Amino acid sequence: MKQAKTIMIQGTTSSAGKSIMVAALCRIFRQDGYKVAPFKSQNMALNSFVTAEGGEIGRAQVVQAEAAGIEPTVDMNPVLLKPTTDTGCQVIVLGKVARTISARDYYKYTPSLLETVSDAFQRLRAAYDIIVIEGAGSPAEINLKDREIVNMRIAKLSGTPVLIVGDIDRGGVFASLVGTLELLDDDERELVKGMIINKFRGDVTLLESALEYLENRTGKPVLGVVPYFRDIRIAQEDSVYLDDRPANTATGDLDIAVIRLPHISNYDDFDPLEEEGCMVRYVTQRFELGNAHLIILPGTKSTVADLAYLRHSGLATSILARARAGTPIVGICGGYQMLGEKILDPQKVESQNTEVAGLGLLNVVTDFVPEKSTTQVRARVLADLGLLAGTKGQELTGYEIHMGKTRSEEATSAFQIIETPQGAADYADGVLNAQGTVLGTYMHGLFHNDGFRQTFLNTLRNYWGLAESSGDATINKDKEYDKLAELVRRNLNIPEIYRIMEA
Repeated sequence: MKQAKTIMIQGTTSSAGKSIMVAALCRIFRQDGYKVAPFKSQNMALNSFVTAEGGEIGRAQVVQAEAAGIEPTVDMNPVLLKPTTDTGCQVIVLGKVARTISARDYYKYTPSLLETVSDAFQRLRAAYDIIVIEGAGSPAEINLKDREIVNMRIAKLSGTPVLIVGDIDRGGVFASLVGTLELLDDDERELVKGMIINKFRGDVTLLESALEYLENRTGKPVLGVVPYFRDIRIAQEDSVYLDDRPANTATGDLDIAVIRLPHISNYDDFDPLEEEGCMVRYVTQRFELGNAHLIILPGTKSTVADLAYLRHSGLATSILARARAGTPIVGICGGYQMLGEKILDPQKVESQNTEVAGLGLLNVVTDFVPEKSTTQVRARVLADLGLLAGTKGQELTGYEIHMGKTRSEEATSAFQIIETPQGAADYADGVLNAQGTVLGTYMHGLFHNDGFRQTFLNTLRNYWGLAESSGDATINKDKEYDKLAELVRRNLNIPEIYRIMEA
């Protein structure tokens, strides 16, 4: 049976750059003529995606699959954890919800997941030339080492060489690399074949003495120093990315305030707005709303808890005041549910509250149900007023991930779903209020539709008396992945990585 070569990227910490390094290697190997796939046995993320077969996986594996030039599948991320509280999470296995469980109980559950993880990996290994595996967090979490199913256990089970990535931008990278290796068992340390310094700013020659010391101290080679970059447009998975963003990432004419909910999910929905030159701000306090031209309530894993946060923080009061003054509001997925009159949860699917009042900006009611809806969709715009003026009839693509069903008393449905991977479909999605200023939808990826996004933003400009834009910011993902591959290829010893895989 065919057995793909494998390489694994682990990190000294979360957000060290593992995901982006895997994406870069996937692109490099593809450029070099190999059929390559990513794999992450267990991911913890609120940013997720729905595959063509209707399975939910981490957004990072979708980016990596795109870089590899292949369609994402659930085998690339067989276990996905979506935190619901600080101590609990929803467990998604092969794309479907398996259970909601506490962190303590989850680690009693992991041994039963090993067979599922192993089977998914073997299916990939039989279908591809190279598998690039991503770890999670750090392999040196000594309290989890005997129960983890994503770092050294996977490396040992698959016989995969490991490269350790350290983030120099946050400081302490040399101590982190040395400390990580020191805390590994001998057989684990033997699997580590090299180290990568990531997110470096400055003159790399200033590191030479430190790199020499690091290699002598650990007996492991440094395979490269990868520069910090901001000019490559690739979707980020970890919400730590939002902490690192400058306060204002653009100086465009449109000021868009995205509410940074505690359990915010799929915030890459709004990346294309920045590419159009909009000033996209993630706000956590009411005074930060300022004079935004548009307020967005994004997706969330915990609608009820985040709705309570809006009220406790005073943001709900400010959002309602701005809506009454005519500021347009958009809610996506959980944000859509919040905009309604109420949320009913008689089966206590999400919380202990059986009924919660919404913000009342849309005449809709949401019923939580145990079954999660996960599907890719093709839709057609139905409405032709307000925020959707000029878009009627346009066809859009996106995806749905939600555990609620929303029924509407509004006269204006926003979209009609016309196709899913199962075939033709015919059901309404989303609502636009009578004034056309408040829009809610379950469709993630709405603003990734170039023509719709450009018309939507120009309609918003007209509403505020601003000049229209030509809207030529169509994003070419292939070019962005090629830029990433070029950067990493220049700064990483790719021939040595091939040699490590061959050995």
